[in-house]
Amino acid sequence: MSSSTLFDAAPYDPARERRKRILLAVSILAVIVVATVVYLNRYWPEEHRVNLFFQQLEANNYESAYGVWMHDPEWKQHPQDYKRYSFSAFYSDWGPGGEWGLIHSHKIVAAVKPRSGASGVVIGVRINDRKQLCSVRVEFKDKTLAFSPDEMVE
Repeated sequence: MSSSTLFDAAPYDPARERRKRILLAVSILAVIVVATVVYLNRYWPEEHRVNLFFQQLEANNYESAYGVWMHDPEWKQHPQDYKRYSFSAFYSDWGPGGEWGLIHSHKIVAAVKPRSGASGVVIGVRINDRKQLCSVRVEFKDKTLAFSPDEMVE
């Protein structure tokens, strides 16, 4: 039976220890970078929906924009399902005569969950370089858009 002693230990290798420390530091840094990217893009699907909506408005494709708003590109097949916010009401709000007028440009400037347990996110959009932000709510569950009761200010 052989017993191992301190004198039998492998010799200290400073290069190996340095590689281990570098690997540990790189691993920690990678985790931090990935966590940061995930956190900063946590509302990307909702921001993408709002971006698509405003792209349709900029192109004066109001019917397509309404389909994005309702998350139903085939809304014309069953308009009776949208009596609560009809296309004509939508056009009054978002068309050339609406509060925002003709929309030529937009920029998403913020996305926040208004409170813990909220069922959606509020996206702040700068329209036509106006100072006032447009606040659009996107539901997590079905990706429908709505006017937000939570106004964003910058």
